[in-house]
Amino acid sequence: MGLEGFLVALDVDGTVVDLDESMSDRVRAAVRRVADAGAHVVVATGRSLHGTLPVLQRLDLHEGFAVCSNGAVTVQLDRAEPEGYRVVSLHTFDPSGVAELLREQLPAGLFAVEVLGRGYKLTAPFPDGELTGEMEVVPFDELFAEPVMRVIIRSPEHTSAEFSRLVDEVGLKGVAYSVGWTAWLDLAPDGVTKASALEEVRMRLDVERERTLAVGDGRNDIEMLRWAGRGVAMGNAPAEVRAAADAVTGHVEEDGLAQVLEDLVPAAP
Repeated sequence: MGLEGFLVALDVDGTVVDLDESMSDRVRAAVRRVADAGAHVVVATGRSLHGTLPVLQRLDLHEGFAVCSNGAVTVQLDRAEPEGYRVVSLHTFDPSGVAELLREQLPAGLFAVEVLGRGYKLTAPFPDGELTGEMEVVPFDELFAEPVMRVIIRSPEHTSAEFSRLVDEVGLKGVAYSVGWTAWLDLAPDGVTKASALEEVRMRLDVERERTLAVGDGRNDIEMLRWAGRGVAMGNAPAEVRAAADAVTGHVEEDGLAQVLEDLVPAAP
């Protein structure tokens, strides 16, 4: 059965790849079969654009759309472009007030802003391997000299639970935000999420909402799972993410994503 007019939105970390960034052959093949069957496969990730492109290459996805930076950046893949893509949507904001409030509560916190397609400006180095691309250490005030698309706050001295409580107590207003697996906070323009970006993509592609499927495992996937005609949480997702989904599949280490996609296009015997 063909999947023309169907949109499949896929988170990356904890869904397509595991914590070691390993991608199984089974997952890769399942994504490829769904794309070959005519579905619009859209990677929707919290990763930066430059951190997303290698994943698209590993999945052999060279056309269509990709949502990056939790919805702040959407690109259309195009081999004719020098970089292999063009930016079709970019949301920026002034987070200086909220960032200053968080800095008061986290004097030892690490702050970074994403530089599109390049890397990050940051107040101090993050733990090894957490950020990719070019890194430029700058004073705190210089981070917000112009509107930005995304802010990351990291507090290695806190546990994830402690960090979540602190964020709740601060009461962030006027921004979209999500707390990661570690003491990690993403700030985005108010109203911007993976779901809002995917809705823009859906409308561009003229896909009916009921013909959308989303798979993810993180707190930044909750809106996306609720947005989709069918939202599926990975088995490794926390309870609040599983509660937002219509179904739960296997753990990432059990190729849970492949289990979902193989229901759409079974593997050859």
